[in-house]
Amino acid sequence: MPIATSTATSGRLLSLLSLLQVRRDWPGVLLAQRLGVSERTVRRDVDRLRELGYLVHAVKGPDGGYRLEAGSQVPPLLFDEEQAVALAVALRIAVGTGAGIEEAAARALATVRQVLPSRLRQRVDVLEVEAAGHGIQVGTEVLLALSTAVRGCEEVRFDYRSPGGSETPRRVQAHHPADRPAPPHQAQPHHPADRPAPPRRVQPHHLVVRASRWYLVGWSPEREDWRTYRVDRMTLRVPNGPRFTPREVPGGDVAAFLAARFKGSDTDAWPCRGEVILDLPLAAVAPFAGDGTAEEAGPARTRLLAGSWSWAALAAKLARFDADIEVIGPPELRDAFAELSRRAARAVTG
Repeated sequence: MPIATSTATSGRLLSLLSLLQVRRDWPGVLLAQRLGVSERTVRRDVDRLRELGYLVHAVKGPDGGYRLEAGSQVPPLLFDEEQAVALAVALRIAVGTGAGIEEAAARALATVRQVLPSRLRQRVDVLEVEAAGHGIQVGTEVLLALSTAVRGCEEVRFDYRSPGGSETPRRVQAHHPADRPAPPHQAQPHHPADRPAPPRRVQPHHLVVRASRWYLVGWSPEREDWRTYRVDRMTLRVPNGPRFTPREVPGGDVAAFLAARFKGSDTDAWPCRGEVILDLPLAAVAPFAGDGTAEEAGPARTRLLAGSWSWAALAAKLARFDADIEVIGPPELRDAFAELSRRAARAVTG
């Protein structure tokens, strides 16, 4: 049954709840002083919060007091204005994470938006986020299982689907002394032609979302090296493996480490970097320079410093500008353009 309270009492309950959320233990005397009421009124307000579903424990001791604990149900939540806006913004961009929570996030956003004051609703509505293509979907249960393993420092076991591969686990050929052709008159003994490969093992350290895809970064005991896996290609085995002692990713920054892996480098920098001058104006180059550096080099000419994971890839990346190119350096880039030219000539002559 709803609790009948006056406007003053309702406001005081919200103030009491706000105080309990920002500090673990509150002496009753201090709460009464902050709210401008008696300790008896504080006790009654605490009872009202309990009836609303909040788990408020009485703290024993010389001063006495109260502590807000996590309960078994979700009671009405209280946010200040900045928290409410931050929550709404986070829900709006959650659609692009590929975490399989789009529908729930949309419903939660509608609930939060409905109770926001008009001035805060306007702040949220001006942020229009559109997903430029939906990310690869990953089951929420898989993300939760991996997060639990990361937190608990438990090794995970899984099958991994290679790009373009099927859902079935990898298989290896069985070797057995009897696996030799039998004479025509003799029945062929039954031996399986293959058997399921053992699952992969990794010590999970970080679960990262990048460009709407989820990746697991972990240490491979078998390879004795760091590995990165697309979560949408993983099929987890149960139970988990043994516990492990956490390691620190090289450099200590998982975001920089993952960016370096995508660049084929040990650091967040392309292993192959070169400088060219393009016969194009800066305005035609800058929007497509990516993480390169573009600057004006004269009338309708642009100096571009760019990188890639190989010299051949860098040459092809620069050739896409469809303009005359002057290579400033290094010599490896000039050689890569020469090889690209030879390959293009062979493609034309067939």
